Amino acid sequence: MEQRTAIVSGASIAGLSVAYWLRRTGWQVTVVERADSFRDGGQNVDVRGVARDVLRRMGLFDAVKAKNTTETGTVLVDADGKVTAELPSDGTDGATAELEVLRGDLARVVLDHLPDGVDFVYGQTITAVEDRGDAVTVRLADGQALDADLLVVAEGVRSSTRPLLFPGDDVEERDLDVTMVFGTIPRTDGDDDRWRWHNSVGGRQVHLRPDPYGTIRAILAYSPGGDLLGLTRAEMLTAVRERYDGAGWEAPRILEALETSDDVYVDQLQQVRMQTWHRGRVVMAGDAAWCVTPMGGGGASLALTAGYVLAAELAGAPDDQPGALIAYERWMRPLVDDVQHLPRGITAFAYPQTRVGLAVRGVADKVLLSRPFRPLAAKLTQVAQTERDLPPLHDERR
Repeated sequence: MEQRTAIVSGASIAGLSVAYWLRRTGWQVTVVERADSFRDGGQNVDVRGVARDVLRRMGLFDAVKAKNTTETGTVLVDADGKVTAELPSDGTDGATAELEVLRGDLARVVLDHLPDGVDFVYGQTITAVEDRGDAVTVRLADGQALDADLLVVAEGVRSSTRPLLFPGDDVEERDLDVTMVFGTIPRTDGDDDRWRWHNSVGGRQVHLRPDPYGTIRAILAYSPGGDLLGLTRAEMLTAVRERYDGAGWEAPRILEALETSDDVYVDQLQQVRMQTWHRGRVVMAGDAAWCVTPMGGGGASLALTAGYVLAAELAGAPDDQPGALIAYERWMRPLVDDVQHLPRGITAFAYPQTRVGLAVRGVADKVLLSRPFRPLAAKLTQVAQTERDLPPLHDERR
């Protein structure tokens, strides 16, 4: 049988997992990435549930664990930094997971262990896709055309390729009305190795998390959100500074440090829900297909798992690519649906607007984190869990 070819659009965790497993099962793979080079950096992600098994099958569990952020636990703090509650951790899937790493570090581990023969095209985006039935042709921004048996769109939540392939009625982009500002800031003597989380009135959160590089990853998250994506950096920081006036705790320190940080980015939380993830010789994976957002959690775990499941189903049905794509979606859907289902009112609960609301949230936290309810609280962070076995991987080539 002729070697099958695939184009993977996106070189983050989902795209790299797809490239890894397709190449392991004999495909010729070309990865197209809009950035001019591989993107390091990013904030915390974790590997949970069935994705841990995927890492073991890649032989990368220990390599990823070695990149741990050094975070040892999660605590809620008041405006003075005093701990008011500690989130449960069972050593594997608590609020701070056993495999707690930076996005760029996880992606780099997978990149560095890709099988030989994966090609990369950096600095390009897809501008047109033609599915001819027996093959798919992708045209890039520079005009070059690439032919393949399969196109895997593993881009981000605001995928530019998705609208070319799936009409608006097939895709629901659900705005969660939450804005998050991420940045890397200097570490101080008062910092420790815990994720410290402060809630303030006005729907404002302040987070500090350690990393393995001697700096701190800071997050400012608030709701109702504000549209910062179209602003210049200076305009964005001004808007955030105004929003966090009087927020207390470490907010002033973070705002000052963000002025000079070279690692600042903004996200408007948005879920993506698609009626189907595949059409013809095109299939979606990762945030482009099912962005779960940090409120749902588990995005990196789902991305890692998707690469394995897609390759396994394709390897198990070499003469039935449409059937393999159906099987891939059938296996992954329950995991995604479970994470995307957010309880009604979760945003209002997570981002209280008034002192009364903040007090109610504090009481609820104490109850939920009390000894009788700790098992329930721990389950809230357990994502990508399934009793099903991963599909077997046929015709594996190392």
